[in-house]
Amino acid sequence: MKSFVLITGAAGGLGKAFALECAERGWDLFLTDRDNSTLEKLAEGINRLYNIHIVYKTCDLTDDFSRRKLWEYMEENRLKFHFLINVAGLDYEGMFNERSTAELDTIIRLNINAAVVMTNRIIRYRDYARTFRIINVSSLAAYYPMPVKATYAASKRFILDFSFAIREELKNDDVTVTALCPGGMPSNEEVMRSIERQGFFGRLTTRNVGYVASNTIDSALKGKKLYIPGSFNVLLKVLGKLVPAGIIAMFIAMRWNHART
Repeated sequence: MKSFVLITGAAGGLGKAFALECAERGWDLFLTDRDNSTLEKLAEGINRLYNIHIVYKTCDLTDDFSRRKLWEYMEENRLKFHFLINVAGLDYEGMFNERSTAELDTIIRLNINAAVVMTNRIIRYRDYARTFRIINVSSLAAYYPMPVKATYAASKRFILDFSFAIREELKNDDVTVTALCPGGMPSNEEVMRSIERQGFFGRLTTRNVGYVASNTIDSALKGKKLYIPGSFNVLLKVLGKLVPAGIIAMFIAMRWNHART
């Protein structure tokens, strides 16, 4: 029986990078995202390049009915997994009081709820013949209170703490959990514009998605609990522990105000 790597948010820039990296390593893939046409093109492209088995299924991870249909598909086809990569996530950048309640709810449901529920469910379908690996995509933003990205940063802090906690719970069950905390990644036009607005500092913290995907998988295979791409980002994480949170929030707000101006 085949054993798959499940990648959520596979149609996005980082999701595609993870899919290509896993295909390069010869792993069979199960890809899911909201956009069926992009998933189909991605699967077809990978099939032309690599001799692996690819399954893809559209799912809106913020929708309970859509998630139930995904579980049913997995159960009906008796799918097994040895790797889960929780990439799916989003942000509506801007001042908190300018965000609608629907936007805030979507951030929480996708960044937090979907990752937790997906992890809980897929562990039930694990391939017990192999070590089960989990990668949860958090963010360097998890280490700071971030004005203009307040809900997003808080959601990524949840993912970081959640990953560390379940890692301890599951370590005796041949399960590893790795949290990825990248800085900026030029994964789409909106993100690239955001990086450019932050100027030199934004570009300094940015890493290519292919580089991030490859090194994150290497870290997961080694059983590491955390991977932060780039030595400068590691330094920022260390400095974040030395400076009071209020001062960090004030500094970030000043930078965003300058960028918006």
